[in-house]
Amino acid sequence: MLRGGPVAALSQGRHHAIPGDQQFSDTDSDAMGIKKIIIVGGGTAGWMTAAALSRLTTSTPVSITLVESEAIGTVGVGEATIPPFVDFNRLLGLDESELLSAVQGTFKLGIHFVNWESRGASYFHPFGNYGYEIDGFDFHHLWIKQRMAGDDRPLHAFSPETMAAMNRKFAKTDANQREDLPPINYAYHLDAGAYAQYLRKFAEGRGVKRQEGRIADVHLHGESGFVRAVQLESGEELAGDLFVDCSGFRGLLIEQALESGYEEWTHWLPCDRAVALPSAGDGTVLPYTRATAHEAGWQWRVPLQKRNGNGHVYCSSFMEADEATDILLANVDGEVQADPNHLRFVTGRRKKFWNKNVVALGLAAGFMEPLESTSIHLINTGINKLIALLSLDGITPQQEQAFNRLTTKEYERIRDFLILHYHATKRDDSEFWNYCRTMSIPDSLQEKMDLFRLNGQIFREDDELFTSTSWVAVMMGQGVMPSGFNPMAAGLGGSELDKEVKGIEESIKYLVAQMPTHDQFLQQYCPAV
Repeated sequence: MLRGGPVAALSQGRHHAIPGDQQFSDTDSDAMGIKKIIIVGGGTAGWMTAAALSRLTTSTPVSITLVESEAIGTVGVGEATIPPFVDFNRLLGLDESELLSAVQGTFKLGIHFVNWESRGASYFHPFGNYGYEIDGFDFHHLWIKQRMAGDDRPLHAFSPETMAAMNRKFAKTDANQREDLPPINYAYHLDAGAYAQYLRKFAEGRGVKRQEGRIADVHLHGESGFVRAVQLESGEELAGDLFVDCSGFRGLLIEQALESGYEEWTHWLPCDRAVALPSAGDGTVLPYTRATAHEAGWQWRVPLQKRNGNGHVYCSSFMEADEATDILLANVDGEVQADPNHLRFVTGRRKKFWNKNVVALGLAAGFMEPLESTSIHLINTGINKLIALLSLDGITPQQEQAFNRLTTKEYERIRDFLILHYHATKRDDSEFWNYCRTMSIPDSLQEKMDLFRLNGQIFREDDELFTSTSWVAVMMGQGVMPSGFNPMAAGLGGSELDKEVKGIEESIKYLVAQMPTHDQFLQQYCPAV
């Protein structure tokens, strides 16, 4: 999250690693500064970056130029997000209802997973918590304890987001809501192309310049190796001090120009293809994303107000493109509105996200398949780190090292969570699932699974994205069950605990009963333009 706004973390130290052809010295402060920022590529990543950095143009002498070409298309099939994205837009000062109206936005309470543990099985990964912490213990420990004593209430009965989703209801938490009622955590589904256009208008209104054109060449400084300028097909050169690479899979600056390298993770996350298409809405807008596992991958369904975004992510080693397309077409809700769009990708990350005076964001930084809707989140957190480390005095190795270390850690933790979905399965009905079920996994993930099986414990490291609830939802949802609970919780029990647990369940039932349907809330709050 952009704590304190996009320029809160600008430092005033003096630095000596200088981009471009400039000469510099300890006394030549003009030559040392970052005065021109060039963003290469538009789309969601480019315009999120431009919008977040646009405050610089109103408070400092920095100019920001975004270079993109209308000839380079985007995939407009709908995009799902997670709760930190709500904060990103709020801190930009965007009006939520106006934004959602402009981007066909709907609300998302979590993800419904179908056929992952086994065919016909399903579970819900909610935003928010199960119950609340009692006497220092996560609620799931107490639920396991009660379950072993004969209580047959499902864990999802203690999740307000899950219960609202099951009833296709939604409401935002009222500022004056009773203290005994739980908050509702949510994210959005949106048209990513429309969102980029919305942010373009916002950023240009705050001084960001858009430059139409394709980049034909990248010019490096002969001594430092920093990027000096990008050259357009027209021959025009755009010089800059700091470049943000949002050019997608190509990695025009970070890879093609600077050869930063790529760490591939397809041995753990083997899906490498996707086919996507939009379809007409089916009359009811679900307040959640659906992820349905198939023979060699999975299908997404992202509900917008006027249509659905659909796609089938699959592994080309186990399935041909025609078969993947047929499976998608056979399982789409609503009339298909466009021809299938075929995509190729390699799951993994750049070995350097920040290299010299280039910072890669979005697909230029790496690809984490959309199973848990982390694509936009990684753009968001990448922007946050850039802003926190940014200094207008120049660029240092320390900034680069910190950005790369923190981003690598973030990618690896998300990677482990995604691998869990594939590895923790009982499916043996295809070669793909046999491979996933029996493959070796990173030690960091194996440790998490072993500890959870032992006593239900989830250890989160530092500020990792996924909460205990997320890990518990996916592990239990896919058959990884604890053999016990934290023994320190054994002393909790009796009528007081029973009363408290019952109170949580009743509060959630009451809250959901008072909610309008998701469709009713959308029509009242943010009907699509």
